[in-house]
Amino acid sequence: MQKEAVDGWLEAYVSAWKSYDPGEIEALFAANVTYRYHPYDDPIEGRDAVVASWLGDGGSPDASGRDQPGTYNASYRAVAVDAAVAVATGSTRYREEPGGPITRTFDNCFVIRFDDDGRCVDFVEWFIERPTSSR
Repeated sequence: MQKEAVDGWLEAYVSAWKSYDPGEIEALFAANVTYRYHPYDDPIEGRDAVVASWLGDGGSPDASGRDQPGTYNASYRAVAVDAAVAVATGSTRYREEPGGPITRTFDNCFVIRFDDDGRCVDFVEWFIERPTSSR
């Protein structure tokens, strides 16, 4: 993978989170993907299970419910790419209502492994909420 391809995948990742479209989510992941919301989680295994988790149907205790449209935005970029493995960082911002002030900001780090088709086969997320004074 090249950095530009990883950045494109990350843009598609944000688009899929915003749309909650199962097809967009599926397109990101290989059939045999393992996905962790935290590095210490047992992985969610398989594309169908990841899609269900993103949609709030997967039973993962760490999966969030669907956010109201216009209350979420994110930007992530690759900071290191080595063959099929990428590390990306960025931030996620939430509002209580569309157009309202940002109320929560999270800084994220992803470690992503891709297959030869550019689909994710392993995803691990680290995140931390910024203190209120730093939003």
